[in-house]
Amino acid sequence: MRLVFAGTPEPAVPSLRALAASGHDLVAVVTRTDAVLGRKRVLTPSPVAQAADELGIPVIKADRLDATATDAIAELRPDLGVIVAYGGLVREPLLSMPPHGWINLHFSLLPRWRGAAPVQHALIAGDRTTGASVFRLVAELDAGDVYGEVTYPVPEEATAGDVLADLADVGAGLLTEVVDAIAAGTARAVPQVGEPTYAGKLTLADGALDWTQPARRVVDRVRGTTPEPGAHTTIGGVRLKVLAASAVADAADLEPGRIGLVGRDVTVGTGEGAVVLHRVQPAGRPAMDAGDWWRGARLTDAVAGS
Repeated sequence: MRLVFAGTPEPAVPSLRALAASGHDLVAVVTRTDAVLGRKRVLTPSPVAQAADELGIPVIKADRLDATATDAIAELRPDLGVIVAYGGLVREPLLSMPPHGWINLHFSLLPRWRGAAPVQHALIAGDRTTGASVFRLVAELDAGDVYGEVTYPVPEEATAGDVLADLADVGAGLLTEVVDAIAAGTARAVPQVGEPTYAGKLTLADGALDWTQPARRVVDRVRGTTPEPGAHTTIGGVRLKVLAASAVADAADLEPGRIGLVGRDVTVGTGEGAVVLHRVQPAGRPAMDAGDWWRGARLTDAVAGS
C-alpha cells in the first residue's frame, strides 16, 4: 500500500523506521514545523523529520492538518494514513480521504487513557499494567475500533520516559502487523469495551508533590512526571526538582513534608509511610545525589512544600 505517516516526537521514530523497512510504499511523512530548542534557541527539525530525511522520505511540515496540508497529502493518493503522536487532529475531508482511512498507534490499552499523555497518567494513577493499541481513527477522540493491542507490565522503578521508550519499540511491531493485515484484507477491528478515562496534556502544576498523600502515590507522581513536566516541591519558597525517589513503610516519625536524615537516606514524611529522595535538582543547579544536596544545603529544619 501507499502510506502517509504523521508523527513528531522521538517515540514516533521506531514506527516510522519499521514502516520504512516494510514492503509498503511510504510516500511522505507529515510532521510539525521546526521548533526552537535549547539555551541557544536553535531552530531544530522534529525527531521524525530528522529520521525521514535520513531515510530519504519526502517531508511535509505542518502544525495543523489544514486545507494546505490536506491538498498536499491528497496529491500523493495514499491508500492508508498512519499517525503516531503527531500532535494535531485529523479532520474531514482528510479523515476519509485514503481508501483505508487512518490508523493510530496509541500508548495505552483503550479505552483507558484516551488523550495526549496516556503513559504519564497511567503511572500517576498507579497502573501496574499498560500497553499499546492500534485503532481506526474517527472524529471522536481515540474512540475508534481497535485492530490490535499489546500489554506491558510496568517495571517497578520505571519513569514515564522509560515506559514510553519501551512502548514505542513494542508498538512499532504491532503497528506494522496491523498495516500488513489491512493490506492483506485480513484485519478485523473490534469496538472498545469499558468506561473511558482521559489523559490530558500535563502542565507544570501536575508535577507538584503533595506530601499529605501516601508515599506510594507521591512516588507514582514522581515517576509519571519524569522527565516532563518534572516532579517538584518547594523548600523555603525555593523549588527543588525530584528526579528519583522510592517509598518506604517507616516514616521515622516524620510529619508530612518534614525532611530528615534517616540513616544515610534523605527522607520526607508523607501521609502514610515516607519517601526517600535519591536524585534531585535544585533551582539553577545541575542534577545531583540527594545526599550531596542535603549536605550542601545544611538544612536543620526543612519542610517540603513550604
